[in-house]
Amino acid sequence: MAQGLGGAYERMLTVAVAALHERDPGQLWPLVAGALPDLIGAEVLIYKLDDWSESGGTLGLSPGAAPEFDGLGDEAMGLLRAGYPFAQHYQASQDRAPVTARRAAGRGWSASPTARLLDDIMDVDHAMGIPLPQSRAPITGCIVYRSGRDFTDEEVVVAGRLQPLLAGIEQQRQLLQRVVVPSGDDMGLTPRESTVLLLLGDALTAAAMGRRLGISERTVHKHVANVYRKLGTHDRLGTVLRAQQLGLVPTPASRG
Repeated sequence: MAQGLGGAYERMLTVAVAALHERDPGQLWPLVAGALPDLIGAEVLIYKLDDWSESGGTLGLSPGAAPEFDGLGDEAMGLLRAGYPFAQHYQASQDRAPVTARRAAGRGWSASPTARLLDDIMDVDHAMGIPLPQSRAPITGCIVYRSGRDFTDEEVVVAGRLQPLLAGIEQQRQLLQRVVVPSGDDMGLTPRESTVLLLLGDALTAAAMGRRLGISERTVHKHVANVYRKLGTHDRLGTVLRAQQLGLVPTPASRG
């Protein structure tokens, strides 16, 4: 198990570095969807960043899986959105550890309409839910699928190790969504500097920003200094005001 986990950690680091350098929030989860299945021996991934319910919400798919979903009707898409059996499993407990469909639903999984649908459209018969670790209501996260044998205990452990990374990427996505980079007037900020700039507007201390981003307070100060230099400012208030003027961060009115 140690060797398997070690290899997964190395690939997880590669994903994390790539995510930190991605400026487009819309590309973060497609990046995850392309890389995560291979880390845990899966073939297909579906992610849903809103409630796992059949009534609505957008599904994201790993590369190559989208054509299999073209032409699916509302009933079939509803089954996939519902995230059976994981939505019910996680709603019934505060535990957010990854779990396989067979462990969550027992014999009911193989006989379920969801399992039959997945077998028909993707030829997969095993699933594992990986929720975002801090999701409460709604339950959000991703589900991975594969054919043949079920996910092993080691692969479930690796999925659990991935959860903090997934949570960090989702937090990065939400932060970057709030930053509007001015067209034709790129200030040369790196993705991490853009995130620090946004947190400056939230009036967080350097220590709090470090905890939020998982970096040292000293590194935060370096990013802040770079932001000051690139925006031509000298203090926090002036930097936030300048960033608002440029459209780099939302104004108080636009925050609602």
